[in-house]
Amino acid sequence: MADENNKKSELLPHLIAWEVTRSCNLNCKHCRAAAQCRIYKNELSTEQCFAVLDNVAGFARPIIILTGGEPMLRDDIYDIARHGHELGLRMVMAPCGMLIDDAAIGRMHESGIQCISISLDGATAESHDSFRGTSGAFASAMTAIEVARKNHMPFQINTTITRHNISEVEKIMRLSEQLGAITFNPFLLVPTGRGVELADQELSPQQYEQTLHWLNQQRGNIKIQMRVTCAPHYQRIIRQHPVEGATEAAGSKPAAHPASAKGAGPHPHGSHDAFRAGCMGGKSFAFISHVGKVQICGFLENEAGDLMENGLDFETIWNNSPLFQAVRDVDHYRGKCGYCEYRRLCGGCRARAFALTGDYLESEPFCVYEPQAKPKKPG
Repeated sequence: MADENNKKSELLPHLIAWEVTRSCNLNCKHCRAAAQCRIYKNELSTEQCFAVLDNVAGFARPIIILTGGEPMLRDDIYDIARHGHELGLRMVMAPCGMLIDDAAIGRMHESGIQCISISLDGATAESHDSFRGTSGAFASAMTAIEVARKNHMPFQINTTITRHNISEVEKIMRLSEQLGAITFNPFLLVPTGRGVELADQELSPQQYEQTLHWLNQQRGNIKIQMRVTCAPHYQRIIRQHPVEGATEAAGSKPAAHPASAKGAGPHPHGSHDAFRAGCMGGKSFAFISHVGKVQICGFLENEAGDLMENGLDFETIWNNSPLFQAVRDVDHYRGKCGYCEYRRLCGGCRARAFALTGDYLESEPFCVYEPQAKPKKPG
């Protein structure tokens, strides 16, 4: 591994997703956490959350996504948001939508939350509620969107793409435009949590590639931002097939050559050059679990560090975790991901590699691209 990995990392986190609670009032089929509507033990206290934010703000200024479960089930969620905001961190939230009303949006504004995300996994109540496992989920999401729009809270639409809804993706995208979303954010299913039970709903590698090509083509037709997540090889595709008329917000200004890009992934809440590459996990993105476990993302549960055991010191984990160092060293990935000419732009999905091979450094199993570069010699 490169010597610089032993020194203090020059990489800074640009985005941290924080599962402030695992408790949830939905029962989504694809939930990475298999969250339930119950009390989970050993979740970080208000004071511990403040300490983590203090530590993060001491060395970086990432966007903090307060997520769950349902983050609004925490009584202190607005105190946590306000503390981060006062530290100069950009605080955003990923609620489920069922608890959003005028008063909630008002408290979000007061506490400094700048954007929320709402999930639509179907263009109709029938398809969305079926996927979300809760009758009335679609109606609640639409009400939440209307309340957010009325109260001038920017929102984005998240959509997890599976065989269940692949035929509806264009309708959901157009609906996102009509509803006034600032961003349409399609996710490609990663088979973890309850998602493991959706193996028959996962797109095949060929369908995966076709879907990413289709999304790329839409960049010239969509009027709002589009961020494609958990699909790192999308960054290869947008460079292989530039789209005339695509807006900068939709990622139309990729680096001229794959080796020249230094970013690390799509950005679900705004624009930043660092988010115009593939897998961000451990490079510019990290995930904090409800009990303080730090991971490269929410879909790879391998632990990079434990905040409860190291004095709530996120910075030390970010700089020194062997797991983070390993995923940053893309030249030592195994198989074709280790020598592909797009490895620094894409990197493959480490969580998907682990889920299907047991090795998070293995090749992305859902990539059909054959690199032009030659394979590395053994040893």
